[in-house]
Amino acid sequence: MGEIVRIGCGGGFWGDSDQGPIQLVDHGEIDFLVMDYLAEITMSLLARARVKQPDGGYPADFVALFARLAPALAAKRIRVVANAGGVNPAGCRDALQAALDAAGVALKVAAVTGDDLLFAADRLRAEGVREFATGAPLPSKLLSMNAYLGALPIAAALDAGADIVITGRCVDSAIVLGPLIHRFGWTADQYDLLAAGSLAGHVIECGTQATGGVSTDWRDVPGWDRMGYPIVECHADGRFVMTKPPGTGGLVNPATVAEQIVYEIGDPARYILPDVICDFRHLKLTQVGPDRVLVEGAKGLPPTRSYKASATYADGFKCAGQLMIGGRDAAAKARRTGEALLALARRLLAERGLEDFRRSSIEVLGADDTYGPAAFKPDAREVILKLAVDHAAREGAEILSREFLTSATGMAQGITGFAGGRPKVTPMVRLYSCLIDKGLLTPIVTLAGCEHRIAIPIPSEAPPQQTIETPEAEALNGPLTTVPLIAIAYGRSGDKGDDANIGVLARDPAFVPALAAALTPETVQDYFAHLLTGPVERFALPGLHGFNFLLHGALDGGGTASLRHDPQGKAFAQMLMDFPVPVPTEWLAHHPRLAGFAAP
Repeated sequence: MGEIVRIGCGGGFWGDSDQGPIQLVDHGEIDFLVMDYLAEITMSLLARARVKQPDGGYPADFVALFARLAPALAAKRIRVVANAGGVNPAGCRDALQAALDAAGVALKVAAVTGDDLLFAADRLRAEGVREFATGAPLPSKLLSMNAYLGALPIAAALDAGADIVITGRCVDSAIVLGPLIHRFGWTADQYDLLAAGSLAGHVIECGTQATGGVSTDWRDVPGWDRMGYPIVECHADGRFVMTKPPGTGGLVNPATVAEQIVYEIGDPARYILPDVICDFRHLKLTQVGPDRVLVEGAKGLPPTRSYKASATYADGFKCAGQLMIGGRDAAAKARRTGEALLALARRLLAERGLEDFRRSSIEVLGADDTYGPAAFKPDAREVILKLAVDHAAREGAEILSREFLTSATGMAQGITGFAGGRPKVTPMVRLYSCLIDKGLLTPIVTLAGCEHRIAIPIPSEAPPQQTIETPEAEALNGPLTTVPLIAIAYGRSGDKGDDANIGVLARDPAFVPALAAALTPETVQDYFAHLLTGPVERFALPGLHGFNFLLHGALDGGGTASLRHDPQGKAFAQMLMDFPVPVPTEWLAHHPRLAGFAAP
């Protein structure tokens, strides 16, 4: 079978449990431990932290945790790759190296830098760089600006002898692809292998999401209190087996792995990464043992000449508060309360000569408000009122903060949940994404006081366009019965800036024609019309028997810029699971699950 490299991911976000890396070091029998700390908005939080503390700008808990794990890492010869450097990879490296040296643990820590683009902001403005979704110019004042680097600098750091590699902003999957390039000697032009390694990284980058976490079929997943963190067993030919440590909770089967594959990928034929353009349309997933799924079939194309870059900038202030409202007609009381608070705040804004709120949001959670016209509209007797506003000035947002609790005595009976005090006013941080030429940056690996400048191959021309397969719709014959989408499919949703993605996968390949007929771009756009400002695209996933939907302008700005309770579209797939789908009535006799969901 040849060499197998075992890589485990011990954390999918800043704030994930420290039980993940401990579990994998103690019981994972892994060669590499990787950690993913950086979401897009995390960079702005770390940038603001570094303004207050110049030697900060990285998750300090990473240093404490890995200083504690270091003796076991050294004894088991487990090497580590983590994007825990935030906006200060060198500072994170220095802090960890100092802790290791003080403890007498002989591990060498490298830093990968070169992703910071603030030095080039004026030049990029002068060149007329534009946001690739909206065409907006680069804002005048930025909190952070970083390019998404690839895996080659990580591989170079490991080649140079690093035991622990700390990066700043890189694509999440690179923390897995880098070790694979290092161990297998893959070259920068072996695009199918780079795509396969990137897929392995993509599957495990979100931690336990790949081992049954946030599964559509959550009832089938055991052991939520002891979830197993993901491990990929990778072969030199690009195949890998997805698994987890024995005796842990969770579930690894084709459905749980497929759900993670479709998470946030956009067009599966052109999933663009710095090192390769991936084609995930024709993947094959095979259960090869308990909690073991073989993944194969990724294809790759040459990369683009650009890096994606993300900047963050301050743009006004927001205030968001919540109250519980109980009793008969709770939803109606909550809506009137929210409307009255907005009217009160707007009257005070006008009296003080301040402009109106730029945006406002009233959501009644528990009354299906987020579903819009598709709501079941239950007769709820307890709901949560969530009210949020966006104002250009702190003073404007503070008016709602000060008046929010007047509702407790002057509006509906049954209001509670205000013991925490007034809602806070926080800076509104927005995301700006653009493309920059790869020649603008040179990644640098620093290890033991030596700097290594990493040359990144830049293609001489744009990658070729692929012929996208558009399956022809098949007619559904005979009498039809309507079932909710969850009866025939499962899925996963997530975000990229202001866009949301929903992957929908058939439970049986025979169900794909019903999906194709019912879930068109137009019907999905109509279903989410109350949330969207842009169109919906549909992409086929024939290997996984489903489709990926990209909803443009779906998240009210996304991240901390959104006023919504779900600013990342995490619940969108679940919302879509109630979509009515006509299926041939004869299917009910062959698929008992459908009969249980069939409309009376």
